[in-house]
Amino acid sequence: MLYHLLFPLSEHVGLFNLFRYLTFRTGGAVMTALFLSFMIGPPLIRWLRVKQKFGQPIRSDGPESHLLTKQGTPTMGGVLILLALATSTLLWSDLTNGYVWVILLVTLGYGGIGFLDDYLKVTRRSSGGLPGRLKLLGQTGIALLAAIAVVQLNGGPTATALMVPVFKDLMVPLGLLFPVFACLVMVGASNAVNLTDGLDGLAIVPVMIAAGCFGLIAWLVGNVIFSGYLGIPYVAGAGELAVFCGAMVGASLGFLWFNAPPAMVFMGDTGSLATGGALGAVAVVVKHELVLAVIGGLFVLEAVSVIVQVASFKLTGKRVFRMAPLHHHFEKKGWKEPTIVIRFWIIALVLALIGLSTLKLR
Repeated sequence: MLYHLLFPLSEHVGLFNLFRYLTFRTGGAVMTALFLSFMIGPPLIRWLRVKQKFGQPIRSDGPESHLLTKQGTPTMGGVLILLALATSTLLWSDLTNGYVWVILLVTLGYGGIGFLDDYLKVTRRSSGGLPGRLKLLGQTGIALLAAIAVVQLNGGPTATALMVPVFKDLMVPLGLLFPVFACLVMVGASNAVNLTDGLDGLAIVPVMIAAGCFGLIAWLVGNVIFSGYLGIPYVAGAGELAVFCGAMVGASLGFLWFNAPPAMVFMGDTGSLATGGALGAVAVVVKHELVLAVIGGLFVLEAVSVIVQVASFKLTGKRVFRMAPLHHHFEKKGWKEPTIVIRFWIIALVLALIGLSTLKLR
């Protein structure tokens, strides 16, 4: 919005020429989202506490310590992330860019599904929430619409191709299967972040790290010179998603202020499904879906631990981990919550650096 209002006036006010630069608008998006989080956070948390007298229902089959330390903490804090993220994106983005609207569709759509899930948990005083099949159906429907829109907006030879990292110019043509693959990326990323969100601050920092990495990737992919130099596919208009990713970094940093141990509020499915889906959607647009599995490797590990645990128990009757997802396994081993969280942050940062290195390794 600011881009459309102020950049046309740059002929008269030279300072407004800054709005033509993605780097300036990305920085503005970071700071705006952070500022909005600080302003909206306290009254929103107070309101959630009033509405949720007993806070988020705690799973009875989870770690015993959670029944003592997390009882009464309100959920739906993802609303704070979505408000800051969406507002900042709308303020600083070029709103004629179709990719911006596609990513917002996925983010807010998944956030809506998560909000309904959280609402049912709170009102029913149950950890069940929205039935899994309905949740998955909603996620798939939104992802399919987004995937089709991305293909149409791209319109180039790489629109339905899968880029293989490290190998220069190696792409796998998926054709009509691409929307299906894109759905798997978005739905998988969304649920992987959801599974990771189990300890104070555990999910939001890796989300912030991944958003920062994909902001850089989006800027490079959307620049014909840098994309050519690095040997990565050029996607016209994808650079605008750097602004969105910047807004996500700012919103995540602002939410962390209130989610740092001991958490004043949980993001709930409202935040985890939305941020995970957003990362998946950005990865699809910038043609770095496989790199997301590296940069977001912590989310992959958490999701795989659940899959392995369920498969092992059904096939052999034995559990591989003391409890899944993986962070609960280490809780059961006696690790303190801050130890798990900080070490997982370190893992997320290392994986992000490895993922970014694939941009140069050709």
